[in-house]
Amino acid sequence: MDATLWQKILDLCDSLSKVTYENLTKIIRLEQTGSATGARNLDDSFQNDVDSWMGGGTCFSMTWHLFLALTDMGLKPRLVMGHKRKERNIHCALILPDVSFDDSLDDVRGGSAISCGGSAISVNSFGSARTSYLFDPGYLIFDPLPMPEPVPFGAGVAFFPLTPNCVQLKRPTLDSMELWTGGAGGPMKLRFEYPVEGVSVEEFKQHWSESFYREMMTYPVLNRLDRERGIQYYYQKGNLVTRDKNGSRMERIEESARVETLSDVFKLSPALIEKALKILEK
Repeated sequence: MDATLWQKILDLCDSLSKVTYENLTKIIRLEQTGSATGARNLDDSFQNDVDSWMGGGTCFSMTWHLFLALTDMGLKPRLVMGHKRKERNIHCALILPDVSFDDSLDDVRGGSAISCGGSAISVNSFGSARTSYLFDPGYLIFDPLPMPEPVPFGAGVAFFPLTPNCVQLKRPTLDSMELWTGGAGGPMKLRFEYPVEGVSVEEFKQHWSESFYREMMTYPVLNRLDRERGIQYYYQKGNLVTRDKNGSRMERIEESARVETLSDVFKLSPALIEKALKILEK
């Protein structure tokens, strides 16, 4: 891979970082079409244009957009599903396998750090000529993370001091990987387990359709990362959590101020928020 192509990938990550994670679009499209397949197809047909998401998307729409964009670049990304405790296929991400860099990317070959959205990540940290990368925009990770090799082939773990949430990747086996996160000096927590082999496009879309009927579709869920300031905003069930390098604070958003506050914090149109809330009230 040359420097120009790698920069295109970093620019793609940066564009996704400006998109709000939200389920309001999913709620509206499910109500419009009456079926998960119809709602997903409506999402699917617009994925090459982030602006057509009406403001944001969930892990499925973000990952699918990334998958199509990387495929259009001539690369071979792999869709992977994430499991959380007893909940299987609750999340999704993407792996770009076996990336190697040519001589035009001297700083990469030398093991220097490359910045994606202000976070310095060493893209040749593990002394390997070929490295696979995890992309997880649905969990607000907008940096390509080099995946460690499992013991005895490598260290089995890699740590990334992102802001406000540090990220750790663990490879218990060659076929599996774990995502751990933590912040402000707190303990790292296991978030998802990923079978590295991935799934087919057909299976991915099946899980995407099933996601329209999960419990989280019965209330608004919004998540946005301000990368420049290192602040994460998360809203669920009436509570707004603001997280930065110093920790987290939570505040209750009164119903009378809900539309205005959510529009301001998550950069979504008031009309979109009101429409989704009215559907949920039914």
